[in-house]
Amino acid sequence: MRVREKKETQNMTRGPIARQLISFAIPLMFGNIFQMLYNTVDSIVVGNFVGTEALAAIGATTMVVNLAVFFFNGFSVGAGVAISNAFGAGNAKDLHTTLQTVMTTTFIACVLFTVVGMAGVKTMLRLMDTPSDVFDEATTYLVIYFAGISGLLVYNIGSAILRAVGDSRRPLFYLVITSILNIFLDLLFVLVFHLGIAGVAYATIISQACSACMIMFLLLHTDAVYRFTWKDMRIDSASFRKVMLLGLPNGIQSVLTAFSNIFVQGYINYFGSVCMAGWGCYNKVDSFIFLPVQSMAMAATTFVGQNDGAGNTERVNKGTWAAMGLSVSVVAVIATLIWVFAPSAVRLFSQDEQVIRYGTAFLRLNSFFLLCNDINHVLAAALRGRGDSLGPMVIMLVGFVAIRQTYLFLVTRFVANTPAIVGFGYPVGWMATCVIEVVYFIRKWSKSGRDVVVQA
Repeated sequence: MRVREKKETQNMTRGPIARQLISFAIPLMFGNIFQMLYNTVDSIVVGNFVGTEALAAIGATTMVVNLAVFFFNGFSVGAGVAISNAFGAGNAKDLHTTLQTVMTTTFIACVLFTVVGMAGVKTMLRLMDTPSDVFDEATTYLVIYFAGISGLLVYNIGSAILRAVGDSRRPLFYLVITSILNIFLDLLFVLVFHLGIAGVAYATIISQACSACMIMFLLLHTDAVYRFTWKDMRIDSASFRKVMLLGLPNGIQSVLTAFSNIFVQGYINYFGSVCMAGWGCYNKVDSFIFLPVQSMAMAATTFVGQNDGAGNTERVNKGTWAAMGLSVSVVAVIATLIWVFAPSAVRLFSQDEQVIRYGTAFLRLNSFFLLCNDINHVLAAALRGRGDSLGPMVIMLVGFVAIRQTYLFLVTRFVANTPAIVGFGYPVGWMATCVIEVVYFIRKWSKSGRDVVVQA
C-alpha cells in the first residue's frame, strides 16, 4: 500500500533542496521558540515578581528536567527517522504499524516518567549540591512538573510524527496557542493568586496538557496515513526494535550529557545563588541561540530520512551540506547580536546587577563557540537520518561528558576555580566533539562511498 500525500505533508524527495530545508525549518524554529517560552516565561515572571532565590531554583531545575525530556526525545528521533523512511519509500503499512507502536510505547512512558520523576526529585537536587536556600522551591517546581509531564511527552511524540511526514506548521500553531495560555496563567497564578514558584509550574503543565490534547485530536481524526487508531494499539516487535536502534543511542547520549551537566551545575552552585541565577539566565538565552541549530538539524534528519528511504543518495549529500551552510550562517549572526546585547538579554530575567554581571560574562564567554556545536548537531542529524545513531552517540559522549568532566575536574583543582573557568567547560566539550565528529563524518562518507547508505 502506497502513501497518499496530503497538502499538509511535504515530500522532500524532489524539488529545490535549500528552499525545502528553509520552509521546513522555519516553522520548527518558531515552534522551538514557543516551546522554550514555557520555561523562559517562568523564569521572567519568577525573577521579576518572586525573587532571586526562586529564579535560582528555576535554573537549578533545568538540568533535571532535561534529563527526562532528552531521553524521551531520543525515542522521538528514532520514531521520526523510522516514519520518515517509510513515508519516503511510500510504504503506508509500515508507517501505520510504526506509528501505533510509537504511540503505545509513549503512553507507557508517561506513567513511568511521572512515577520515577516525582520520586527522584530530591535525589537529583542533592546530586547537584543545591543550596538550602533554593532547595525547597526547586523541589516544589519539579514535583509539579513531573506530575504533569505526560502532556509534554505526548505533544513531543505527536509533533515528531508530523515532522516525519513533512508537516512542521501545525505543531507550531498548537505551540503558539499554548504558549500564550502559559503566559496568561503564569501572571494569573503569580500576581493574582500569589502561588509563587508553584504557580508557574502549574501554568506550564496545564499549557502542555492542552498542546497534547490538540495534537491527539489531530492524530485521531485525520484521514491521512499518520492517523492513530485506538483499536490498533499494540507494540509490534520489529517496529519497536527499529525505533529503539535508531533512537536509543541518541536518548542515551542525551541523558548522559544532561546528567553530566548536572555536575556542571554542581560546580556553579559552589559560587552561591547569585551566580546560579546568572548561570540560569545564560542557559535560557543560550537555548534561544541554539534554536536555529536544533531546527535545521531536525530538518536535516527528516530530509535525509525521506531521501534515504527513497534511495536518493545524491539528494542526501546535497541536503546535508546545504543544512550545514544555512545553520552556520544564521548562528554566526545571532551569536554576534547576543554578544553585543548580552546585558539587555539578561535583564529580561533579573534586575539584580550581580546576576546581570554573571549572566553577561557567561554569554560573552561562550556564544561564538556555538558554531562548533552547530557543526556537531547537523552532522549527527544527517548520520541519524541515514541510520547511523551509534557513531554520533559515542562521539558526543566522549566530548560532552568525558572530556568536559575531565577538564572541570583538573582545572578547578589544579589551575583555578572561578565561574569563568567552570563556564568554559561547555565550549571545551563542543570543540573536542566538533573535531572528532568532522573526522568521523568524512571518513564514514568516503569509506562508505557517496552512493551507499552510512551504517554504524
